[in-house]
Amino acid sequence: MGSKTSQETPMKTSEGGQDAHPTAGGTPALSKPDRSSAGVQPTVSGASGPRAPLWATLVATFFGIGHLRPGPGTWGSATTVLLWWLLARWIVPGWQPWVAVLLALTTVLAGIPAATRVARASGRKDPQFVVIDEVSGQLITLIAAPIAWQSLLLGFILFRGFDIVKPPPVRRLERLPEGVGIVVDDVAAGFYGLAVMQGVLHFGLLPR
Repeated sequence: MGSKTSQETPMKTSEGGQDAHPTAGGTPALSKPDRSSAGVQPTVSGASGPRAPLWATLVATFFGIGHLRPGPGTWGSATTVLLWWLLARWIVPGWQPWVAVLLALTTVLAGIPAATRVARASGRKDPQFVVIDEVSGQLITLIAAPIAWQSLLLGFILFRGFDIVKPPPVRRLERLPEGVGIVVDDVAAGFYGLAVMQGVLHFGLLPR
């Protein structure tokens, strides 16, 4: 009996529809299943989720201010100062601090869920275009500050400075999850600014 000079290896199909291809040694090798054909999408780290509701987008970006460049956070703070100056002119001076507190509280309570929705939709922890946190912090710094260009300018500089430097525990608060971490760290920076502002006013370094 003569030996075979060549051996033919048949193609086999494994369970689950995977094709078996012969290797050089004649041993069948299974090909990887096609995940897309099986209807399974690969998981991408940081992938965006469903689109955020319109109300959340409007609140989180402060009606689109967060899309201004450069420095959307600075634009958010500057817009807040300008709007507060326009609004406060129509409010009795004795009520101005209470209105500022109410507005700051409102932006915090609305901003946390809005920032959470938008952050989830964007797939980022703290999207730059979310500026409702700057609005909240800036309002806090301006509580009980005179409606004069000197105090408004100082309040703007103080808040932006503390928001950028992030003294303790501001940076630690930034690590809190989702909208809480996005908003609460700016709230803390706003309180730093408020403390310095009231100190400056107390010692008469700015006109009341």
